[in-house]
Amino acid sequence: MTRDLLVLQLPLLEKVLRTIAVYLFLVLALRLAGKRELAQLNSFDLVVLLLLSNTVQNAIIGPRQIAAWGAYSARRCCWPPTTLVRLGFQHTALARALEGISTTLVQDGRMLDDNLRRYLITREELMAAIRRQGGRNLQDIEVVVLEASGALTVGQHDHIHEVLERLQRIEAAVTHGQGSRSAR
Repeated sequence: MTRDLLVLQLPLLEKVLRTIAVYLFLVLALRLAGKRELAQLNSFDLVVLLLLSNTVQNAIIGPRQIAAWGAYSARRCCWPPTTLVRLGFQHTALARALEGISTTLVQDGRMLDDNLRRYLITREELMAAIRRQGGRNLQDIEVVVLEASGALTVGQHDHIHEVLERLQRIEAAVTHGQGSRSAR
């Protein structure tokens, strides 16, 4: 057993060259998959990454005939998610079934406890996520959505109209105050 640990099955240079070849193949494959695949990691993408890691690991350390098979298998691993994305784009019902749907957790400053319980999110975890996205308190929050990807999206109330109304009142008060002084 110790002999297997100390003696290389493959020449070192071949292992290095295989590793570089697999790396370049993966960089090219991910580049061809497009920005959308790199930006969003869903459950299907995670499965593909796990399959790819096993496939390329065998291509790097396995016998010579496995190296070519590893590249072929890795290429085949990339087909299903791309096909599913294309089908989901054309058929929204299929996309909803495969990817899931978004769930609202906060609506108009009020936590929706049933949805929080369904996804096992505590109030403290939710408030921490809201603070990470710039929210200060629940009253300022219009909506918090748990996206199908698992990300939390926080939408805050737009207070610009309130600020503009205050500025108009201040301007009116200042203008009215100046008008009463000039009459004296």
